[in-house]
Amino acid sequence: MRLVTINCEQQEIAGVVTPKGIITIAQINQLFSKSWEIEMFPLITKGQIPEMTHWYNSGGKAQLEALTEEAIPFEQAIFAPLYRYPAKIFGIGLNYKNHAADLSEKAPETFPASFYKPATAIIGHGDTIVIPVQSEKTTGEAELGVIMGRECENIEPAQWLDYVAGFTTIIDMTAEDILRQNPRYLTMAKSFNTFISFGPQLITPDEIEDIMRLKVRTVHNGEVYAENTVSNMTFPPDFLVAFHSKVFKWLPGDILSTGTPRAVHIQQGDTIECQIDGFMSLTNPVSVSDAKG
Repeated sequence: MRLVTINCEQQEIAGVVTPKGIITIAQINQLFSKSWEIEMFPLITKGQIPEMTHWYNSGGKAQLEALTEEAIPFEQAIFAPLYRYPAKIFGIGLNYKNHAADLSEKAPETFPASFYKPATAIIGHGDTIVIPVQSEKTTGEAELGVIMGRECENIEPAQWLDYVAGFTTIIDMTAEDILRQNPRYLTMAKSFNTFISFGPQLITPDEIEDIMRLKVRTVHNGEVYAENTVSNMTFPPDFLVAFHSKVFKWLPGDILSTGTPRAVHIQQGDTIECQIDGFMSLTNPVSVSDAKG
């Protein structure tokens, strides 16, 4: 099942993707006598996605595909971030060796390199990334995102999918010139407004045959700047979820951004995309803070 969040009558509501467009959860509730949450974050935090997935795979998919007139056409949909206020946005740095080379650093081998981002940095598909006045060199990084669906601590890698709601596309921004001044400036370099875009789709784990075979691409102004396969990560997603569950408690709706093949310098007028096999592309234009000009 593929879920999205769209702007509908000044509200950000969740919907299911069909070949003809999007059927909102509100429509599903009305048409099929369901009582699921109509917004993505409570849909996740109240543990309703597994129930929805079971319904979808047990006949719901065919029922939704028959609703051709009710579907909101993709070209009319205004996508929003999947949700806005997770408890944690946890990022992994230098998880592909090529990206470590970009920063003239050695890829971590003992523990994953990690950082937090504030929820106030979140934007969605089509929103503008704004380069802050403090930075002369900001980079964008396409990444595979993991969305946690259940609370967990002290789990093993083999258990990880039991706690995952789904996967998504992410573009993570870094004020690279600030970071290069001092590695302790990492939090500042990662935290500016508009510095993480995620969505437009949440894809449930049952839709993905082999997560390790997915290709992640950073696309800059329509050209593939870098690509790599999840299997080439130093620390793969199952390890990352399990390892960090022994450091802190994962909560439903937490976002794990698993690292980028390479970061690309972005400037005024650019467009950056995260492309992952089987996912709708996440695309954002780039602007510069008005304070610069």
